[in-house]
Amino acid sequence: METSIQIEVRPTEIDVMGHVNNAKYLEYMEWSREDWYNRSGLPFDVFTEMNIGTVTVNININYRKEARLGEKLTIFTRPIQKGRTSYVLEHIIINEQGERVADATVTSVTIDLEKRKSVPLPTPLAQRFDARDG
Repeated sequence: METSIQIEVRPTEIDVMGHVNNAKYLEYMEWSREDWYNRSGLPFDVFTEMNIGTVTVNININYRKEARLGEKLTIFTRPIQKGRTSYVLEHIIINEQGERVADATVTSVTIDLEKRKSVPLPTPLAQRFDARDG
């Protein structure tokens, strides 16, 4: 399942170059990831009930076009790959003109909250990858 959120670039997200600071894109993607979990029926409390946490272990991001103050951006999130204990979500950020501003893959690992060790993906999460579109 692919989800999307829309944001408007705020003054506090602009750096001295007059465009969105590179670190803010990670924040936008985090907001979109949280939305993906919620819409997938896997909000934080569901993972907690399973004694499972998710930990980001790798982010590969491409900055393609600058975004500026007041621009409206759409951040898309979709599952693209699952492993035994890890999974990858893809993010694509598009501006109002339909231009790709940035894209990234984010690899996360599921862990046992008490032992703080990786564990196999819980079935409800793994199923989101089996049912993905495209």
